[in-house]
Amino acid sequence: MDDLIFLGIESSCDDTAAAIVCGDGRILASVVAGQTELHSDFGGVVPEIAARAHAERLDVVVEQALSQAGVTLDDLTGVAVTAGPGLIGGVMAGVMMAKGIAAGRSLPLVGVNHLAGHALTPRLTDGVDFPYLMLLVSGGHCQFLRVNGPQDFTRLGGTIDDAPGEAFDKLAKLLALPQPGGPSVEAEAMRGDPDRFDLPRPLLDRPGCDMSFSGLKTAALRLRDQLIAQQGGLHQQDRADLCAAFQTAVAEVLAEKSRRALAASPVPLLAVAGGVAANGQIRAALQQVAAGAGARFLAPPLRLCTDNGAMIAWAGIERFRLGHRDGMDLAARPRWPLDGRAAPMLGSGKKGAKA
Repeated sequence: MDDLIFLGIESSCDDTAAAIVCGDGRILASVVAGQTELHSDFGGVVPEIAARAHAERLDVVVEQALSQAGVTLDDLTGVAVTAGPGLIGGVMAGVMMAKGIAAGRSLPLVGVNHLAGHALTPRLTDGVDFPYLMLLVSGGHCQFLRVNGPQDFTRLGGTIDDAPGEAFDKLAKLLALPQPGGPSVEAEAMRGDPDRFDLPRPLLDRPGCDMSFSGLKTAALRLRDQLIAQQGGLHQQDRADLCAAFQTAVAEVLAEKSRRALAASPVPLLAVAGGVAANGQIRAALQQVAAGAGARFLAPPLRLCTDNGAMIAWAGIERFRLGHRDGMDLAARPRWPLDGRAAPMLGSGKKGAKA
């Protein structure tokens, strides 16, 4: 099935994306329309604004992807779309777009778990074999997954509260840094002293691979308030040192938990994906852990770390090869855990387990 050509559509958060990917792993086109400017005044993503932007931009990014790839809708083998988890308004917009294209051209429709898109990215970029260990670390998710197959994932641990990306965003907001917080904090940390402030390393005193970042964020808030009370304000070096200490704490927690995950489930490869995987210090720490465990380390290109349509198209291809097809009753899901056998990390509620 190397001659497959899939359109992938992604709209689970604040990136409207479309891509054209072949069955042999070639990415013919990948278009991402970000929304940073729309949310910059609010200190985070506003779901209603994001959903409206997706509805306005989806047809544009699909058209651009087709044009860049030099193909038409009639050349496609199928359509893959993020069906969850994510902000429900955005997911619904993408699903409806995919349904319209699939119905209009009588194409197979494949609903994809957004997290599976990230988890299967090493297969797209490097053609790796199963099994491997994936650390999915982003603004909304953080978990260790043993990837056994395109639809077979075992969760070894995850965050019990905030995801690292969310914690970076909140720290940036506390320090009046631009959003998204990850790149802003990393840039500020390069000028800082990571040893000046003693921030906690949550859950390192407990066994297992679960993580927590909410307390780390609170500790940073208290330090900021203490500095302001003592000095009458926050100096530029204070901000840089606090960012450096925070980033180092996150990197050390992720590294130690990765070490434990590799010990619990030895595999030849540790991969990392998600927006936070673009952080240089975190990548370096994980690479060192993998080397110590005798495992290969793999991080996708930066453009494939953040949300994109190529990973959705590829995950759709993987499912399509297994014979999976969805009908026009494909539903958008705000919650959709990859490992349905594992206990919910963050509670379930009326709509089911969170991712």
